[in-house]
Amino acid sequence: MKIGVIVPRSGPAGIWAPSCEASAILAASEINATGGILGRRIELILCDAGSSDRSAVEAAAGAVGLDEVEAVVAMVPSSARQPVRHAVRSGIPFVYTPQFEGAERHPEIITIGETAEELLWPGIGWLVDEKRASRFFLVGNDYIWPQRSMRQARRMIADAGASVVGEAELPFGISDPDFLLDRIRKAQPHVVLSWLLGHEAIIFNRIFAKSGLAAQIMRFSTAIDETILYGIGDDCTENLYVSSAYFSNLRSHNNDAFLEKYHQLFGICPAPPNAFGQSLYEGFHCLSGLAAAAGSVRSSDLTRKIGLCPQTRTARGLESVVPTGSRHPVHIAAVDGLDFRLLTRRR
Repeated sequence: MKIGVIVPRSGPAGIWAPSCEASAILAASEINATGGILGRRIELILCDAGSSDRSAVEAAAGAVGLDEVEAVVAMVPSSARQPVRHAVRSGIPFVYTPQFEGAERHPEIITIGETAEELLWPGIGWLVDEKRASRFFLVGNDYIWPQRSMRQARRMIADAGASVVGEAELPFGISDPDFLLDRIRKAQPHVVLSWLLGHEAIIFNRIFAKSGLAAQIMRFSTAIDETILYGIGDDCTENLYVSSAYFSNLRSHNNDAFLEKYHQLFGICPAPPNAFGQSLYEGFHCLSGLAAAAGSVRSSDLTRKIGLCPQTRTARGLESVVPTGSRHPVHIAAVDGLDFRLLTRRR
């Protein structure tokens, strides 16, 4: 059974490609070791989504039309999600794995990542309650994920009794960092809350820290993981906080088993395990669980089983068997050099 794995190898999100492809390979090997999907071995078709929505669509169309894949598992930016779905023939399952803004209503898109609301509310609540933050500055790239996430953040910040004192939507490639930093200084926020994609987060956080603002202003993000952290560097992570359902240093039966097999397959220095890469692992096991319950790989049959059948492998959460599409606890961490120091867990 051919399954297309659509992940960008270039552009802002390309930094996650090695861990995404490694996680997909691991999941496929585990599923094949237990008989495959409906008795059929998985053959991965690794497709480069490129750096644009158009190139992601071309990759999806090629996987379906030329490689004749029977399912698609993708980690692409939110702006490419609907275009990719339209390039995939009706009836072919499309599993979308990363965190996203939420409110996806297409009947043939299976989303498994945390939504903006699930990731934001624990962090905003913690910052207001524990850090006495009351002034937030919002920064994001200019596309659907940051825009809709910022809309939700405004509501949550107001509900928490705090206020938004400034916003900035940035095109890819920060062309005038001094102007942005001046806006942040003048707004005098307690927290800069950011939605910057992949390499964009690295650039911004380096600039922010080297300007001297990191000592005065906290930063909070839902999309900084181990790979991004290594790119930022340990000298630029002061006062940086993150919320996520997955950190590679989480100690649990699920994550310990995942990491053991990950290192067995790829060695002691593989692509860093992280939330975006691990989402492909989750996506394949979700697809496998749905197909086993439905007795079919037709999209409409699978979507009817979401939440009603077991998924036997995940690196997230504490339960060894979870319902397909289930939600996992969200953790809040402080960045300590190049490590995440877990502070609390909230649902």
